[in-house]
Amino acid sequence: MLVKDFDPLKKQMFQVLDETGKVVNPKYLPKIDKDTLLRMYKTMSLGRIADDKAIQFQRQGRMLTYAPNHGQEACQIGPMAASRNQDWLVLAFRELNAMLYKGVTLEQAYLYWYGNEAGSRFDDGVNVLPVNIPIGSQLSHAAGLAYAAKVQKKDEVSIVYIGDGGTSHGEFHEGLNFAAVLDAPMICIIQNNQWAISTPRHKATRAQTLAQKAIGYGIPGIQVDGNDVLAMYAVTKEAIERARKGEGPTLIEAVTYRMGPHTTSDNPKLYRSDEEVASWEKKDPIIRFKNYLVELGYWSDEQDEKLQEEQKQYVLDTFKKVEESGLVPLEDVFRYTYETMPKHLQEQLAEYKKYLKSEGL
Repeated sequence: MLVKDFDPLKKQMFQVLDETGKVVNPKYLPKIDKDTLLRMYKTMSLGRIADDKAIQFQRQGRMLTYAPNHGQEACQIGPMAASRNQDWLVLAFRELNAMLYKGVTLEQAYLYWYGNEAGSRFDDGVNVLPVNIPIGSQLSHAAGLAYAAKVQKKDEVSIVYIGDGGTSHGEFHEGLNFAAVLDAPMICIIQNNQWAISTPRHKATRAQTLAQKAIGYGIPGIQVDGNDVLAMYAVTKEAIERARKGEGPTLIEAVTYRMGPHTTSDNPKLYRSDEEVASWEKKDPIIRFKNYLVELGYWSDEQDEKLQEEQKQYVLDTFKKVEESGLVPLEDVFRYTYETMPKHLQEQLAEYKKYLKSEGL
């Protein structure tokens, strides 16, 4: 097994592609067909463009606070490509690429950050939970989903994401411990992007690796190059196979980097150096994957240029639709807390409507 070849107590990072896109670990090169490889790349490209544009929209006052994904595309796309449609994606708030690959539309994703609750309602058959802002609570949700699948004998695996800073929160421990004790089919991916807002990873924990936290729960743990989409695919594929066989959870530490701010309310220049950012720019996950595809003969610079133009226009057209959808209906403020609106909320809604009418609004 792959995880047995890597010691989570050591900084022994699993990698398939190096920074240039060259295969350095052919033993574990996953067998992925051409169509899937191209879908992975195109989704990474779309996620990058949509992410960069979202920051522009927010700076223009056209979108609310946004959590950028730039630089973390590989650790999201690899695991989603390794999963099946029936598997669940349980996210935090920095998983735009994973959402897009799993079937959430860009319009839905943008609606959420625009402040419209319609952005939390996905199409039937898209097994993705809504964005989860409270740090760590998604681990409990994922463990519950996984245990429910086990009890109901459903062939479903839950894949949950958390940041490096989130591993210091109580629900990280509670969710992993619950899943481990019950052998629930859950995969936990730590997106170690080096910074929990302004707190560097080395100040958040004394552990040599975040992968070694798996030892305390009696489950496999492995540290992976999170900017290597093929490494993320290979590790998650094996973890999913273990989970489907009833062998319980796996903890994956994806070593990556948040190239932009924590959110659009943050200024990373206050706490990290330009030199550090520049060093990670050389490890760009999209560039190395593109180089790999070009070497295979599956992609070219001409195709890439055309794709970029098409996707940029698609992103602009999509956000235009979001803006044209208008303000969120007043009822939506009250509608999504309970399945059936209780009497006290009905009364509040009626009272507020009466107030608006009296003010001529």
